[in-house]
Amino acid sequence: MRSTLIAAALAATAFVASAHAEVASYSIDPSHTFVTFEVSHFGTSTNRGRFDKKEGSIQLDKVAKTGTVALTLETGSINTGTAAFDKHLQSDNFFNSAVFPAAKFVANSVSFNHDKVSEVAGQLTLLGQTHPVVLKASNFNCYTNPMLKREVCGGDFETTLQRSQWGMGWGINLGIPDTVKLAVQVEAVKQ
Repeated sequence: MRSTLIAAALAATAFVASAHAEVASYSIDPSHTFVTFEVSHFGTSTNRGRFDKKEGSIQLDKVAKTGTVALTLETGSINTGTAAFDKHLQSDNFFNSAVFPAAKFVANSVSFNHDKVSEVAGQLTLLGQTHPVVLKASNFNCYTNPMLKREVCGGDFETTLQRSQWGMGWGINLGIPDTVKLAVQVEAVKQ
């Protein structure tokens, strides 16, 4: 009887452990992932841009409702649609791409609302400084991609930053706002 109880307890422990060990790895699909920013231009219009070169990975355990994210942006790949503006943003007035060629977001906290990711909390490293950032999800879904025949997960995430927190203060005294809206549209393919 005692050995039966021990065997049942071990089986239950193994079942619980396997239920919490369903970590899936995903690689960010750069053709369906865009990191964009918006900042007011002297209160008259909105300047927008994006980073064309990015890479990263996501780990999700949908059963345990945990995950991690690693996203790297090449700051020299900033694209506003205007070459002169791109060069200004790449200069030491803003992203200083020659010295800091990458911005990195690393998150070890992925929150779920039922079966959907609701926010991702992590650290953004920009201009050599690292500060916490929380990205709120406005959309999240997983589906089987009909062309790849693999699961793809992703969504729309956004936050608002104070760029001066990372030492990017150029133009604030001229009326260019410190507040920047950051939007991340991401899709990642299960590996």
